[in-house]
Amino acid sequence: MINRLCIIGVGLIGGSLALALKKAGFCGEVIGAGRNREHLEKALRLGVIDRVETDYTRAVHLSDMVLVAVPLGAMKAVFEKIAPALHPHTIVTDAGSAKMCVIEDAEDAFGIKVNQFVPGHPIAGTERSGVEAAFDSLYQRRRVILTPLESNRADDVKKVRAMWQAAGAEVDEMGPRHHDLILAGTSHLPHILAFSLVDCLNRLDDVDEIFKFAAGGFRDFTRIASSDPVMWRDICLHNRDAVLAMMQRFQQEVDEVRHAVEAEDGEQLLKIFTRAKQARDDFSM
Repeated sequence: MINRLCIIGVGLIGGSLALALKKAGFCGEVIGAGRNREHLEKALRLGVIDRVETDYTRAVHLSDMVLVAVPLGAMKAVFEKIAPALHPHTIVTDAGSAKMCVIEDAEDAFGIKVNQFVPGHPIAGTERSGVEAAFDSLYQRRRVILTPLESNRADDVKKVRAMWQAAGAEVDEMGPRHHDLILAGTSHLPHILAFSLVDCLNRLDDVDEIFKFAAGGFRDFTRIASSDPVMWRDICLHNRDAVLAMMQRFQQEVDEVRHAVEAEDGEQLLKIFTRAKQARDDFSM
């Protein structure tokens, strides 16, 4: 049970957590913190938060758990603002999609208080963004990855785990570098491909006809190209090394397919497609 939860960045991710915890009766009060009062007032009207605070220091001072759910490029600035207000028993966690960069920012900003920061990443979301997109079942049967620091108190990690479990999530733990490589392949690269494909087709001369005849497969594959461009810009830049490694590996795969097409090598194409289908079918089980 959390007495007061402060959410900095009340959008889809933070807002959905607030709604889920309220529904589960796991949180006494949710404080929404940020610079945009109009946005926070909307969250208050929607019943996502219970109190508006534009003063980060006051918001954190009142809370026993703080979730920072802002774009990766804004993490360090937020950490620096809230660090002086942290009580010894206040727990800070985040929802960032890359972990090595966030941990580095936390170490710089929190100093000796960094043991109060438990890094996390909810593997959930939709192509929509903003508090109006929040809903209480977003985390049901979804995974949340925690990448605890060696200095974290075991009880703090346990409390963060319990919070996400109360929202309906399954919680795993792994090292931050391993997390970044895995997510570069399963999340970051697919978004890059969707954005790139739509942008490529959109710049063709007969773009109207192309999109007119796009079928379900195209819509399914490119749905995530409607995601927040600012967030995905930050993810690409802050998980740069892992993203580039995955892009290089994928380019090799594309080259293999292209060479097979150029050589009219149907046997090789069938081998690649069959291997991929089997992997996808196994994943769906």
